[in-house]
Amino acid sequence: MATSLVPAPASAPPARKALGERELMWMMAMLMALNAFGIDAILPALDALAADLAVAGNDRQFVIGVYLLTGGIGSLVPGALADRFGRRPILLGAVAVYIVLSVLSALAPSYDALIAVRAAQGFFAAGIVALPPAIIRDRVGGDKMARMMSLIFVIFLMVPAVAPSIGEGILQLGSWRAIFGVMAVLGVVMGSWVWLRLPESLTEANRQPIVPRTIAANMGRALTLPSVAGYVIGSALVFGALFGFINSSQQLIAETFGAGDIFPLVFGICAGSMALASWSNARIVERFGARRVSHAALFAFIAVSAAQVMFAFSPEERLWHFVPLMAINMALLGFIGSNFGAIAMNPFFAIAGAASSAHGFARMTTGALLGSVIGYAYDGTARPLALALLASGLACLVLVLWSEQGKLFGPSDAEMEG
Repeated sequence: MATSLVPAPASAPPARKALGERELMWMMAMLMALNAFGIDAILPALDALAADLAVAGNDRQFVIGVYLLTGGIGSLVPGALADRFGRRPILLGAVAVYIVLSVLSALAPSYDALIAVRAAQGFFAAGIVALPPAIIRDRVGGDKMARMMSLIFVIFLMVPAVAPSIGEGILQLGSWRAIFGVMAVLGVVMGSWVWLRLPESLTEANRQPIVPRTIAANMGRALTLPSVAGYVIGSALVFGALFGFINSSQQLIAETFGAGDIFPLVFGICAGSMALASWSNARIVERFGARRVSHAALFAFIAVSAAQVMFAFSPEERLWHFVPLMAINMALLGFIGSNFGAIAMNPFFAIAGAASSAHGFARMTTGALLGSVIGYAYDGTARPLALALLASGLACLVLVLWSEQGKLFGPSDAEMEG
């Protein structure tokens, strides 16, 4: 009897493992860190950049300030597009622009050209920062979102803690232009990861049409709803003071305290404290609630800022006074930032992209403008920064009281929904 030689069916290729919660958090954090690297890695090179391109005085700060400002303005665009076309294509487009403009920054022939390219990079790459909260909100909300955002901030803040040291190392091996080249390489790595692993998280039911009136209405609601507006504007003010520190940090550490040789270490201590706080927040926020944790942190922030003002106006202030207090306040911002963001995003599941963009616009533009003013007010002392930290904390408290109708330390979102 003849034997039929029928080839065995080819086995199907193994299904690709779905993107899990841990990988998603790492991916979103490293996307946001890509943006942070573009700010913090260049800090140790500001002196070299200023000398090479003939930049005078505090003007060197504009390479940081303009990126933050246009990034805030640009935040208005990707959320609305992502609510219509999906998170994935808009995010990939933002990464692609980041790569191209990093290369152009490395090739800039003059400071004016560099500022123009950095302005464009901040605007068109805004989706790198604006979209991760929307992608997370597509999956979870309430205090669980606050926990996930805290873990994302832990990973994200590892980069600002080490970016100046990386920038210093690159500077020793090459020039300040090489730092922008490394930014482009990291952009390629992140773009490849997103392309290969990130699924679309926007459902068909939640896709929003590109209708300017609807988009404006959604963004307007996200910014004006009384229960969240105080959190958005308040966080913009306290992070504006933080941007003021970032803008002037290199001059402050090197000139005021004469410790330029250990600037990357000092900056790393301060940024690392935020990462530690975000890790702690992730462990406690679902137990105590985002409101209770962030309100307590805000009162502590005001108290520490008052101590900073006291030392700043003392002729005896030294680096060992400044750094611990600044690190504590940056740690407190780790408890404030992610929790304020989660509280503000929670009501906007159906329009998460537009809400994320609107909130990002308000926080970044306000923070960048305020940070530029504070940084440019640098006068050889820590006084402008200390006064700004205290004033922003007090104003933030007033705004939160308004949103909460005068009642602080309220229940968690889960308790309110229950």
